[in-house]
This record gives sequence, C-alpha cells and structure tokens, in this order.
Amino acid sequence: MTRVLIADDHAIVRAGLRALLLEEAQFDLIGEAVGGYEAIDLVEKTNPDVMILDLSMPDLDGISVTRKIKPQFPDLKILILTLHEDEALLKEAIRAGAAGYILKRAAEAELISAIRVILRGDLYIDPSMVRGLLEETPNPRIDQMDPTESLTPRETEILRLIVEGYTNRQIGQELNISIRTVEGHRANISGKLGLHSRVELVRYARQNGLIE
Repeated sequence: MTRVLIADDHAIVRAGLRALLLEEAQFDLIGEAVGGYEAIDLVEKTNPDVMILDLSMPDLDGISVTRKIKPQFPDLKILILTLHEDEALLKEAIRAGAAGYILKRAAEAELISAIRVILRGDLYIDPSMVRGLLEETPNPRIDQMDPTESLTPRETEILRLIVEGYTNRQIGQELNISIRTVEGHRANISGKLGLHSRVELVRYARQNGLIE
C-alpha cells in the first residue's frame, strides 16, 4: 500500500484528489494539509511515500516545502500540482527535489499515471511541457530523457493498439476502460511524443522498435 499525503489550500481540489485516490486500492490517503508548514509537519509525523503538493500556497510555496523536506526525507516522492505552465518553475521544482510536475487541468487517469511513474523512480513531466523542456533545460536528468521513456506502460499498450488500427471504442473494450479514458491516454501520448495523426504515430512506433 502506497501512503499518500495531499497538500493544497483549495478545499475543492483536495476533495477531488481524495475521491480519486480512494478509488485506487493501491493508495492509502493518510493526511491532508492546507498550507506549506502544515504539509511539513504532516510529513514529519506520517512519513508518506508520496506527497501531492500544490505549488502556490499562502504561507509557504511548494518549491520551498520541497527544499525543506527532501534533505530529511530523501525517499519521499513529491509530485508538484499547479496551474502554472511555466518552464522556469518546473526546472526550479525539479532542482529542489520534486519527482514530478503536473498541471491541475490534467485528466484524472494522468494523475494516477504520474504517481506510478514517480514511484518507480522516474521523473514525470506534464505532457504539455515535456518537449520544450527537453530542448532547453540544462538539467541532465531531463536532457537525457527519451520521450518514449516518458510513456507509461498503459500508454505504450494503447499506442500499440492504435498502430494496429484499433478505434477508441475497440481499445476501450480490449482494455476494459472507458472511451473517455482512452481519449485521455491518446492525448497524453500525442503530447509526450509531439505526434498527432495515426500515420505519425505508426511511423514513430516502427522507428523506435515499439512494434515489430
């Protein structure tokens, strides 16, 4: 069971995250904080595996919380949750020790995928920001990142089905997920790879050995 802590000063965001996590048997929500200092206090008391941390809080921002808490809890995976599609903030968050950076407009399925990515030790970057960051950042953790490696196992599975000619409905039936979830995964795949048509995806998959 993965122990998760939420830190966000907006009640409606916490409620949404709470509902999402409670649907996943893998996750145990062990606490909620409404500010940065409370988040630090809860981490010290509960020692979670993952903290979903709002970037902008009134008392202490998420990057400052990350800087303060990571030296004491180096194994804690911090996923920054934010409205700010800002590469400078993203780079600063990663340098501070965050394991991931996701926008609040992300689909529910993508948030769960992001948590699973950081739990296995990988760096997660919101798909809408990853390509620009790959081109510009001086951070070696990001410079060396292959866009293909940013795909989750589920996204790789869906990419293979797309390449094989499956429709969204057929993919949903094959994997026992909703069409909406399939559409969310397809959007994430396109964002991460910078490819939008099926022809581009097929060519990319073949060139990178994702299909035979």
